Amino acid sequence: MKIINDQQAQSFKEFVQAYDSLIIVGHKEPDGDCIASSLGVAAILKKMGKPYQLISAGPFKRTEIKPYEKLFGKQATILQTGKKTGLIIVDCGEFKRIGEVFSQDTLATDMSSLPTFFIDHHKTSSPESEHYIIEPTSPATSYLVQQLYEKLIGPLDKETAQILFFGLATDTGYFRFLEENSSDIFQAASRLVDAGVSPRTTYDSMTSGKPFSTRKLLGVTLARATQYYKGKLIITYETMEDTRNYGGEGRDSDSLYQLLLSCIDVEVVVFIRQETEQSCTMGLRSRDQIDVSTVAAAFGGGGHKNASGCSTLGTIEELIPKILSEFESKLK
Repeated sequence: MKIINDQQAQSFKEFVQAYDSLIIVGHKEPDGDCIASSLGVAAILKKMGKPYQLISAGPFKRTEIKPYEKLFGKQATILQTGKKTGLIIVDCGEFKRIGEVFSQDTLATDMSSLPTFFIDHHKTSSPESEHYIIEPTSPATSYLVQQLYEKLIGPLDKETAQILFFGLATDTGYFRFLEENSSDIFQAASRLVDAGVSPRTTYDSMTSGKPFSTRKLLGVTLARATQYYKGKLIITYETMEDTRNYGGEGRDSDSLYQLLLSCIDVEVVVFIRQETEQSCTMGLRSRDQIDVSTVAAAFGGGGHKNASGCSTLGTIEELIPKILSEFESKLK
């Protein structure tokens, strides 16, 4: 696992110092790591005495991140004439993934016009700036932000440690996805616990508070699950009618992936959700050798080797044959 070096930390410090104020933004449809790394960067800027604004296109669909929604705006009110403003994008490496964010005087701001620093850990990142820290060997962007904080500020306070532990825990499946040679990660987590983090409380915040309707929806999607390629691939889906019947909040796709990937012979699970009449989102998970990020990239998305996603045009019926085609050479 690569550790951020002093030169990388210094480059981030110099970028921050070059601007009067900064905007922090993560990818649309944020997850725990996106929110945690955004707040972790905000904590660094606060300690450095830099004005900042947290922005997210949302939506905050996940139960565990809902409490943080109030900390993020959709309008870049910090932009001021005559002031130098920089942009820090966390947990993604492309402008297109931050979605629509707004300025105080225009309908949509072209964020790519601002000087930008990217911090990300996704394999498919292609930073559109000369300023970045991209480390695909890191299990979470929060882990990279923790290192920046410790190098630039020092020991973590309890509040910052709690949010960074939350980000690390959510993106590692509460450490279930870590491979061998992960001692640096556990040492980093230990420092967070030393700062006052309760692993039990964090786990409860990640797993509790789910609406009963999400359990009913889980049953529906499990019933629909279909195996392909001698059981190696499972595809299931959620229709727009399902969303109307069971609601769009607090979905628990992580439990769906965990249950299906535990089945014998299964190597990949794909979950499709019909978001509009013309578009879907897809989540892809794999057990070990299959790199689902390459399949997600074929549909305009990306992510990690074993966990990726995308938003794409098409209906469920149209997408399933295309998904099967993409996996044919990998699973036959």
